[in-house]
Amino acid sequence: MPRQYSNGGRDTRRPSGSAPIGSPTPSGSLKERVGALKNLRPFLTMVWRTSRRLTAGSLVLRLIRAVMPVITLFVGKLIIDNVVTLVQAPHKPETIWLWLSSGLLNRLILLFLCEFALAVLADILGRVVSLIDSLLSERVTNASSVRLMEHAAKLDLEDFEDSEFQDQLERARRQTSGRMTLMGQLFGQAQDIVTVASFAAGLIFYAPWLIALLFLALVPAFIGEAHFNAQSYSLDFVRTPERRELDYVRQTAASVETAKEVKIFGLNGFLIDRYIRLATAFYAANRRLALRRAGWGGLFTAIGTVGYYLAYAYITWRTLTGEFSIGDLTFLAGSFRRLRTLLEGLLTSFSSTASQALYLNDLFSFFEVQPEILSPANPRLFPNPIERGFEFQNVGFRYPGSERWAVRHLSFILHAGEVLALVGENGAGKTTLVKLLTRLYDPVEGRILLDGHDLREYDLETLRGSMGVIFQDFVRYNLSAGDNIAVGKIEARDNQTRIERAARRSQADEVIARLPGGYQQMIGKRFKDGVELSGGEWQKIAIARAYMREAAVLILDEPTAALDARSEFEVFQRFKELSSGKSAILISHRFSSVRMADRILVLAEGRIEAAGTHDELLAQSGRYSELFELQAAGYR
Repeated sequence: MPRQYSNGGRDTRRPSGSAPIGSPTPSGSLKERVGALKNLRPFLTMVWRTSRRLTAGSLVLRLIRAVMPVITLFVGKLIIDNVVTLVQAPHKPETIWLWLSSGLLNRLILLFLCEFALAVLADILGRVVSLIDSLLSERVTNASSVRLMEHAAKLDLEDFEDSEFQDQLERARRQTSGRMTLMGQLFGQAQDIVTVASFAAGLIFYAPWLIALLFLALVPAFIGEAHFNAQSYSLDFVRTPERRELDYVRQTAASVETAKEVKIFGLNGFLIDRYIRLATAFYAANRRLALRRAGWGGLFTAIGTVGYYLAYAYITWRTLTGEFSIGDLTFLAGSFRRLRTLLEGLLTSFSSTASQALYLNDLFSFFEVQPEILSPANPRLFPNPIERGFEFQNVGFRYPGSERWAVRHLSFILHAGEVLALVGENGAGKTTLVKLLTRLYDPVEGRILLDGHDLREYDLETLRGSMGVIFQDFVRYNLSAGDNIAVGKIEARDNQTRIERAARRSQADEVIARLPGGYQQMIGKRFKDGVELSGGEWQKIAIARAYMREAAVLILDEPTAALDARSEFEVFQRFKELSSGKSAILISHRFSSVRMADRILVLAEGRIEAAGTHDELLAQSGRYSELFELQAAGYR
């Protein structure tokens, strides 16, 4: 069934074929920002589980650093008061040596050494904390990326073929690294809160109302920052499809996969113009937001500055009246200045944290998406060997969001040990049938049986693991030749004998023999020293993957489109021999290949129009005979 990928990650069911429901656009309202704070707990849990030692180390060191500024400032106050006392003392020594020998400088020297030690310790702790945070951030990024890939691997093919899901996946992928600044920000907030508390304690002791003045001066800046952070997230969310298009255009304009056509068709100008148009729209929207943010931000900062100087004037006046000492003036002025900076940073940071928590929705809502195609609680194991085969009973299926049936009323049997060929024009439903057989999708109507039991009763992993499938749009991995074959059974990657046997069966061994590095040769031009293959050579490598699996069921979906006639005949002759005793499905438009199948199904508009052997279908003078004659005429 189609599903909706909303900001909250909820899976909204709709009748098959209904119109897609759009994802709600986040407004960045106060309610949304406060609600998004719930993401901080799982985020911090993820950080803690990634490395308890690094996380605890960072927090402990930050706690020590948090109290050091007020201690340093207070020591500075004591130094100033001590200097004033010494300056005002009668009968002062005339030389530095007399000062030292008299013992009058002992306390001052001790205070200087204390402040020096605090400064050195603060610098060391700062560097250690930065080191720990960078290591922890990298580990969290790696761990969240792995978790994203693991979760994505569990999801259904339906999800990946949905554009809304692709947007959500793109946003989630950005957050695996894009939110790591939030970790340092949260830890820094905890540190600043302790520092603020220590400074505030000193100010309250001298003049409590200064704290109230400070908060009143900073509230406008906090509200403004919160508003513009929310606006920034809302803009970022809405622009996700355009950003994906921007990345696509940039990749298409300059990549090895598209270089030939881009040059031949002269597409550079078209793609560059398209990129400029998209990028200009992005820039214009960001510029408008940045200008508003800068204007209001400057005004709110000025309000905070006025509050600071009012407090500064008050402290100075009380010093002139003799209520405060010079050291007190220095301590209070420094405390108020630091406190203002810290509180301004904290309020801004809190607003930023709430907004960044909105971005975390993109990551955690992705983790909430759950697959529909699963193994049952007590699954059946795939039969070894298959006794009766696969039976399609009135199977119907249409793709999510489509009203057109891809296949319907399919009823046939793929017998154990039978090679079945599927023939039909494009869009007839051949590849869809394969997707249903491998449970990449489940039927909307009817059911598929394996040895008399519904396919949904079997363990999904062993079901797919027992099928060797090569689709017409197979992936060209930029890996070594050996690994390109080994992906068919990746757990047997170290079994060189098995890899070479699969290569011989598909005739890929002849291709690999011509490579400079043999099975270790990197193929594809994405990486250094890579060697590109022709389309036919790639297909032989891909077919080897199916043989690498040594599966009970072999499925080749248009596997020889890029092969010459001789190579195609040899591949299918080998396929016929190697599929002996196995159930196999062959999809091809070339009748010279499908005629070697035990039985042929002719599909038209998602239904079985005819079935039989090659000779039987020719004798019926139907669609098969017509298509065969059309193809044969091209060779006369």
